[in-house]
Amino acid sequence: MDTQKDLSYFRLRLQDLLQVSFPEKAYDQKFIDQRSTWAANAYEGAFLSGNPISQCDEIANYILFEGLHFSKFDTVFQVVCNEFDTLMADEELRLLALKMFPVCEPIFAKYKLTDDFAYGYEFDVLYTELTGTIALWIEENALP
Repeated sequence: MDTQKDLSYFRLRLQDLLQVSFPEKAYDQKFIDQRSTWAANAYEGAFLSGNPISQCDEIANYILFEGLHFSKFDTVFQVVCNEFDTLMADEELRLLALKMFPVCEPIFAKYKLTDDFAYGYEFDVLYTELTGTIALWIEENALP
């Protein structure tokens, strides 16, 4: 098995997720290198131990994406798309979400964010707080 190819595969998969959902980690090369190396090594170890490919993938994915299931940025983007989509063109919504992400960061600090956070009651409270924060920012900064 070509470990370098596997390492590149895992690195690209992780970078893709980080670019889309975790922009705050997208350029953390140490994190990317470490996670992709761990995932490639886990895959190779599982494969050499005789596990089926599907199980090798599952093991590697668990390591590669650990702690990356709930995205603060995706949540801000969801709020922007759902609540403020009438203010601008669709292609501008991600740019607004990127601008709002650091503004909203202190709100996330109030919550214990876990991979399944989006499925609990507190998510609704967070969503409401984010909506209010973004609405105030838009009002104060005279966006249409």
